[in-house]
Amino acid sequence: MSVELLLCVGSLFFLAGIGVPVAYAILVASMIYVGAAGQSIGIVGKNLLDGIYQSFLLLAVPLFIVAANIMNAGTISDRLLNFCVATVGRFKGGLGHVNIMASLIFSGMSGSAVADAAGIGKIIIDMMRKDNRFTPGYAAAITAASATIGPIIPPSIPMVLYALVSNASIGALFLGGILPGLLIGAVLMGMNTYISHKRGFGIEAPVPLRQLPRKTADAFPALLMPAILLYGIYGGVTTPTEAAAVAAFYALLLSSLFYRALSLRGLFSIFIESARSSAAVGLVIGGALILNYIVASENIPNLLAGYLGELNVSPIVFMLGVNVLLLVLGCFLDATTIILVIIPLFLPTCRNLGIDLVHFGVVAVVNCMIGLITPPYGILLFVINAVTGIPLRDIIREIWGFLAILVCALLLMIFIPEVVLFLPRFAGYGG
Repeated sequence: MSVELLLCVGSLFFLAGIGVPVAYAILVASMIYVGAAGQSIGIVGKNLLDGIYQSFLLLAVPLFIVAANIMNAGTISDRLLNFCVATVGRFKGGLGHVNIMASLIFSGMSGSAVADAAGIGKIIIDMMRKDNRFTPGYAAAITAASATIGPIIPPSIPMVLYALVSNASIGALFLGGILPGLLIGAVLMGMNTYISHKRGFGIEAPVPLRQLPRKTADAFPALLMPAILLYGIYGGVTTPTEAAAVAAFYALLLSSLFYRALSLRGLFSIFIESARSSAAVGLVIGGALILNYIVASENIPNLLAGYLGELNVSPIVFMLGVNVLLLVLGCFLDATTIILVIIPLFLPTCRNLGIDLVHFGVVAVVNCMIGLITPPYGILLFVINAVTGIPLRDIIREIWGFLAILVCALLLMIFIPEVVLFLPRFAGYGG
């Protein structure tokens, strides 16, 4: 390892350790590397701008953010919740199932775990806490666990970022996330059923079956969002970025004209908030692109691939080792940083070992989502604590069972690649 790289890594960990935002820490550390190597600081700006402006795919990120914020506005969340209560609220632990099903549905609109937890998640937590139906800590924990589904079922901002660094098919990644997302929903519902029977959590008053068609029709236009996205991409009608634009436009039509739940003032606020979120993601992406330039300059991916090749590890051992590392890193780093900075280091080895990049990518994204609820720095735990006021210690006390079942689902995806690859291959993916 060169002196310049040591200075870069040391300054990065120091700045992050004293609380500097990760994006700024990466930018400053990159400048230190470039300066120590005797190169022009302008290289930092050039790589940042080239990486962002030359990637048409990256336009999908702000568009998905806009679509999610629009779908969060008005009465759409309420309509989706009424549909979920009507379908699964009648079973033991009813509102827990409603919580998970709402995340499954909302994930087809937002692509963001934080948007899910802070938006529709807060509404469900308030419902679960009413009349002491569920303990506050349990309501918060199951909301955090179910919010991890958001970026797994398409659309998915983390999968867009993974496609950026790996050149994997974004359409195959989106399709590959559907069955894992449903699997996670199923295991979380199983855990909720078990805990509800053990603790005596109740059921909701059953909604008469004759009302189910009306509630389904009420929510149906919102439920069409993921179908429109996948048909556009896999039907050859749109590129992934154009599909994101269609999703944002469809969300706007739905909220403003069909449901009449969005005013001009509300739309302006949505655009402001979306611009802020996009800028925050853009800073991390820019910093990661510069750091990736440094990593490539030091030839680290090829050195790592050569070292792992000498160890003669099997693909499954490699997958397990990488996922253990990602689970540990997920305790301290956010998903965007892991996907953009850490995961590219392992892609050459994946190619050498014959590991399908779509399988690896979906598993890595699921792993990063588990990191969002892993103490001590799981961001979803802090988001729910901030929007509900439920003490962090109560949330952490209840999260461990959900963490364990999510790790079991992750292992299933690792050992049985068809869980990820069945739908992409069915649609013609050749990986």
